[in-house]
Amino acid sequence: MASTTLGYAFLGGLLPSFIWLYFLLKEDARCPEPRKLIILAFIAGMLAVPIALPLERYAQDYLVGVLPLLTAWALIEELVKYIMAATFILWRHAVDEAPDYVIYMITVALGFAAAENMLFLFTPLSDGNAAASFFTGNVRFLGSTLLHIIASAAIGFALAFSRGYRPSSRVIASAGGLILAIALHTAFNMLIMRQGSSIELAAFFLVWMVAVIFFAAFEVLKYFQYRNLPKNTC
Repeated sequence: MASTTLGYAFLGGLLPSFIWLYFLLKEDARCPEPRKLIILAFIAGMLAVPIALPLERYAQDYLVGVLPLLTAWALIEELVKYIMAATFILWRHAVDEAPDYVIYMITVALGFAAAENMLFLFTPLSDGNAAASFFTGNVRFLGSTLLHIIASAAIGFALAFSRGYRPSSRVIASAGGLILAIALHTAFNMLIMRQGSSIELAAFFLVWMVAVIFFAAFEVLKYFQYRNLPKNTC
């Protein structure tokens, strides 16, 4: 029974991230990234979860108040994801175009979301509550997984649009992207903690509104990157 529960939690955690990753790679079909590097970025994101969890527990033990705690959690998760991306991916020669920063930051975020989803699904499944786990999976697909996407994408866009700038300017840009990621993450968590369907709808509206803006920005980024390239070339 335990192995079955682990299997369902594993698959249920991976599925939402794999669906989002499929759409991301379709968006990058013009100049696809190396599959091995995409896999490495996804795994790096998953490995970020066991690093973030003890830090979040430490923050929970020593911080007082909801807002400071949620801000600390958001800071930990976004910073750990960024560090994992910078350590394993962003320095490589394959990251040679502006859209690549967004793609790899999102891929790391999807790996993180997959591992996090597994943890959230394990408890209701182990209690025999399949309906609750199904509801949790859907909510995290529509909300929390997308939140990780847009939060890490904010850092990716900061790196993409500052590509070619001086190192000091890039540091400032990445710091701005990280601050935006933390702010979005904290705002979403503050909203979903409040009771009421209207508040939950506001949380989902926030992430989907930002997602639409970011997807449009990604199309603009790709246009300026590839506009002078002949068709069927990269």
